[in-house]
Amino acid sequence: MGERTVVVTGANTGIGRATALALAGESWRVYVAARSADKGAAAVAGIKAATGSESVFSLALDLADLASVRACAAEFLARGEPLHVLVNNAGVGGRRGLTKQGFELMFGVNHLGHFLLTELLLERLVSSAPARVVTVSSDAHYNARGIDWDALRRPARGITGLGEYAVSKLCNVLFSQELARRTAVHAYALHPGVVASDIWRRVPWPVRPLVTRRMLTVDQGAQTSLYCATSASVAADSGLFYDKCALREASEVATPELGRALWERSEAWTTV
Repeated sequence: MGERTVVVTGANTGIGRATALALAGESWRVYVAARSADKGAAAVAGIKAATGSESVFSLALDLADLASVRACAAEFLARGEPLHVLVNNAGVGGRRGLTKQGFELMFGVNHLGHFLLTELLLERLVSSAPARVVTVSSDAHYNARGIDWDALRRPARGITGLGEYAVSKLCNVLFSQELARRTAVHAYALHPGVVASDIWRRVPWPVRPLVTRRMLTVDQGAQTSLYCATSASVAADSGLFYDKCALREASEVATPELGRALWERSEAWTTV
């Protein structure tokens, strides 16, 4: 089949890095998309050292700024390479604020930035068929009872932002379903498990080991991403939700009507 190419967002740390590392070890051509150029370069160097692969590269990507998303896509497309898999892995939780374009931060990073990146790379994915788009969602999406469109333009309310986080993860599921309906690219959404990753770095040290001790390692957390990205057993599937490398029914709130509404609004919000 020849060398396969993948772009992994947020691949400088956590399950994104574990995903990139595993694919580089399987002779994939891997692009590490990271917000920090220094951290991206360090991740590339580490992955090369661990795998012996020279086919690992960095891309600058700040999902909270749609101009950065466009620049990232343009940089990749200018290389003239095929793209077989896009792993929309990066995400934020428990943070308040707005993106540069004025969207609630978790919605903007977890969904809208990835929506635009996927749209910009879609033609290349289609021309590289068979191709897959794997989006890391969460079982938190079951907690969302719908989407308050007005709330997407203001900072999260409350200290935890759990409600807004759940909505952003519901959007990941809806996006994957709608991508499957609209295109020939195979789309997958997944729950990685509760992972002891950098998302817990702000928990004070004496408490952090207690909080994370029963959680999955980042390598374990990457398994369902890798399954959706590479497994022949799901090659014919699209628009479905996975947990523990197995199919799981998505929330009943994730309807085609809501997915269509989200897609149309996302298109309008990302159009220059």
